[in-house]
Amino acid sequence: MYEVELKVEADHDAVRDRLEALGADRLGVVTQEDTYYDAPHRDFAATDEAFRIRRESHGDEAIVELTYKGPKVDAESKTREEIETAVESGSDADAIFRALGFEAAAVVEKDRDRYHLNGYTVTLDSVDGLGEFVEVEIEAEEVDDAREGAKEVMMDLGLDPDEQIRTSYLGLLLGDAEE
Repeated sequence: MYEVELKVEADHDAVRDRLEALGADRLGVVTQEDTYYDAPHRDFAATDEAFRIRRESHGDEAIVELTYKGPKVDAESKTREEIETAVESGSDADAIFRALGFEAAAVVEKDRDRYHLNGYTVTLDSVDGLGEFVEVEIEAEEVDDAREGAKEVMMDLGLDPDEQIRTSYLGLLLGDAEE
């Protein structure tokens, strides 16, 4: 399964107004803290991969997920293979990774206001140290059609998909620039 994603920097107020006008369903706000790891056996920055523990809270509920993200599969979006699984304890997972030689590289913290529109998840991200972004994403087997649909959703929101940022929040925080 692929996570097909487009991301642009954008003012949230204007996008919220468009989401409301288009009848999007609001899914709610979550807070996420992502701890990214460097591997002892290869350079994830060089291979364009990511490995993280995500701690997510919404209200009184909290979940912890372990995620692997493969290299981007095309030059037109942030589409990647993504494998996620829930874990019971983020601190235990962190202890295991450190025991195996993985080291925490950086932490990305963000508040995410999520909506559902035309089969896509639209997320208004406020990222500590970076600012406001909008992501349009979907999980799909067929990348090309999903990417074109994401572009259409962006245009419906008054955003220009040609202004997309393919660099991850981690990369932006670390100063890695890509398109």
